[in-house]
Amino acid sequence: MPLKPRPNPDVLGHRRLFGVLGPSTNTVVQPDFDDLRVPGVTNHYSRIVVDDAQAISDETFMAGTLEISRNTVEAVRGVLTCNPDYLVMGMSAVTFYGGAEGAAKWRENIENEAGLSLCTGSQSLIEAFKAYGGIKRIAVISPYYPSANAQVSQFMADHGIEVVRDTCLQCPSWTAIAQVPVSPLREELKKLDGDDVDALVQVGTNLSMVKLAAAAELWLGKPVIAINTATYWNALRQNGIMDKKAGFGRLMEEF
Repeated sequence: MPLKPRPNPDVLGHRRLFGVLGPSTNTVVQPDFDDLRVPGVTNHYSRIVVDDAQAISDETFMAGTLEISRNTVEAVRGVLTCNPDYLVMGMSAVTFYGGAEGAAKWRENIENEAGLSLCTGSQSLIEAFKAYGGIKRIAVISPYYPSANAQVSQFMADHGIEVVRDTCLQCPSWTAIAQVPVSPLREELKKLDGDDVDALVQVGTNLSMVKLAAAAELWLGKPVIAINTATYWNALRQNGIMDKKAGFGRLMEEF
């Protein structure tokens, strides 16, 4: 769609101001999105206040993510004061919950509160699959626990995508997710790959994988999609911004 100019353009964000919603414990989304930024678009991070959950289990992971979900509205109210044009969700887990229907309702609730459109990670992956074409069977890597990965699988199934296999890193705290080094992630991608999957997908926005995913596409020879790349790419495209950017994989370079 054509990009409508802002009636009173911001000097730096004269194309679009993005209000980014992310957990206060997340230290990866903000720098990732700034790396993905294109000229004339600026990112304005609003923190969803949450404690740094420790000794996470399957049950407490779900409870903690739902706490983030409940606190999102306050972050929305904060970022609206800078008059953004569009909202981008910098936390992915809750955007998968309840399958396709639950995810749509969650997004609509935030949009109704804000009076603005919201880009979510879950829907951005579906748009990325369409852009690449031919993606029907995937492998998933996450910092989550099995209960959350099950929600990802259900969401994908509702969209006709089969999760052939997955891995849960089961990080022990919210901040520990950002501390996972590249080496084990690289090895997990190799284990997940196979002739029976069309693409590899990483979820969990505090897991730093935008550069690794781009590199992995070269040596695996298939799409490797990082959630932060997909989300920011989709936010740009939904706003009619078609700029390409090298160094972040085929999604940002070709589509």
